[in-house]
Amino acid sequence: MKHILKYIAIPFLVFLYSACQERYVTYSDAEYVMFADTLATYPVQRDVEYFSIPVVSTVTRDYDRTFGVEIIDKGSNAIEKVHYSLKSNTVTIKAGENRADVLVHGYYDNIEPTDSLGFQLQLIMNESLEMPMYGKQTKAVLMKSCPFDINGFTGYCVLTSMFLYDYSITGSYQRLVYTDKHPTEDNMIICRNWFNDGYDVTIRFNADDPMKPFVTMDEDQVVSDEGSFFGTAHGDDKILVRTSPLYDSVFYPCGNYLYLWAEIYVENLGEPVGTVGHFYNIMEWVSDEEADRLQKEEGM
Repeated sequence: MKHILKYIAIPFLVFLYSACQERYVTYSDAEYVMFADTLATYPVQRDVEYFSIPVVSTVTRDYDRTFGVEIIDKGSNAIEKVHYSLKSNTVTIKAGENRADVLVHGYYDNIEPTDSLGFQLQLIMNESLEMPMYGKQTKAVLMKSCPFDINGFTGYCVLTSMFLYDYSITGSYQRLVYTDKHPTEDNMIICRNWFNDGYDVTIRFNADDPMKPFVTMDEDQVVSDEGSFFGTAHGDDKILVRTSPLYDSVFYPCGNYLYLWAEIYVENLGEPVGTVGHFYNIMEWVSDEEADRLQKEEGM
């Protein structure tokens, strides 16, 4: 029986906005007030007390403007004071400004990585301030964002690769791979015998953005000789790998697994011969006990 990958689909809806007044267009002299987005995902982090949901106006005024913020039950499955709480039920856009933030506390310990939780907010204001076709509501989706620990991505992992699916001589598209921390690079691991025995590669982690932690591979890493997969040499008998520029490669600190898009290519004395393709790979870290079972029962 093949090893079953246990994974969660976490939406990565990146919420982009600017604090600059010029970011928000003035529609003649009409004054509209709204949430900056009708749907966005926000990270709930252990050491961050609040996240911000922006409210914007199409114009500035020379006086403060305060609006009520109401939680709407319809469309919400997160529970107030269990999964989240608002710092205040009002939001104030200061004089001379056209933006303010609704501050929300997420209860980190009460949210599981696999949870799909969200809540609906609505601005309480004069109807004349509601922009037609846009509305006055927003849906906030909560995403648990665990602290990054490189140790969670060391040890045994199951590699599931579409490259192996297409080219493996044995027909197996999964391998049990052992990974170590790089001796000099803090956020890098070494994957031993990644696609083929005797060929190690490195993967670099970047956790700067909790909404989109990603991984990369350095260029020109050798994953195998050509004969092992192609049966003949088309270049200098080296199959090379680098991060695919076509798709995002991400990792999940809460679940200790990653999705990696790799570009496989061949060169001859440094000159390009051709790209084999862009292949999807999943790496899921398992316990030593599970690794031992996979070796004994499934021959990995």
